[in-house]
Amino acid sequence: MAITAKDVQTLRQSTGVGMMDAKKALEATNGDMEEATKWLRVNGLASAAKRADREAGEGAVSVVRNGNVAAIVEMRCETDFVAKSEQFVSIVDEIAAAVCADGEGAVASFQDRIENLLTTLKENISVGRVYRLEAKAGEVIDTYIHLQSGRGVNAVAVVVKDGSDEVAHEVAVHIAFAKPQYLNRDDVPQADIDSERKTVEEISRNEGKPDAALPKIIEGRLNGWFKERVLVEQSYVKDEKQSIQQFLGSASITAYAQVVIGS
Repeated sequence: MAITAKDVQTLRQSTGVGMMDAKKALEATNGDMEEATKWLRVNGLASAAKRADREAGEGAVSVVRNGNVAAIVEMRCETDFVAKSEQFVSIVDEIAAAVCADGEGAVASFQDRIENLLTTLKENISVGRVYRLEAKAGEVIDTYIHLQSGRGVNAVAVVVKDGSDEVAHEVAVHIAFAKPQYLNRDDVPQADIDSERKTVEEISRNEGKPDAALPKIIEGRLNGWFKERVLVEQSYVKDEKQSIQQFLGSASITAYAQVVIGS
């Protein structure tokens, strides 16, 4: 009996196994869907579907830079034991290199290998966040990665305009430690700003601050809130007397990406 792509897809959806495993099962049972499902169970493969519902709070991240392009790829799993295994770390490195070379669409070509890992390592494994940054004329790009037990756990890529490689690298290191949420104040959602303004106003009133002083107090506290979250307003980790914007001087950050495992 000829095995069709539709048959393979149907079995995959009902059992959660990879394409190659579904095809093998159908070939082994002459295309009988019920028998193929039993075959997968006997061979310990159909249980992969149950793993898809388990939380994947661990993982590894890789960053690859090639010339004026850098890519960050995150792979998620359930335990740090799997996250630091050689085959897990190896595939995330390969995917990052492919994304750097060919774009984010390159992730799709690894799907079968990922599904095979899910079966082999018996954990919920999937690709998480993926970023690809490119420096244009007049820009430089640099990266930073923090390793833990042989796997990346904190990766950064940053693009700086009118700055040096050294400046870009220092900013990347700062981002790794300071973990900003936004590049500029304009990037912060207005709803979040309004909510924080309301909160600090209530705090100030509860503290008994005079009404005449409230506007200045609220703005001061709101500025402190921005300073914690906005990259260019953060205190430079190597010299807290100056902000990142002051450290940059005439240079500017046009883009950045960061992935921290577990966040």
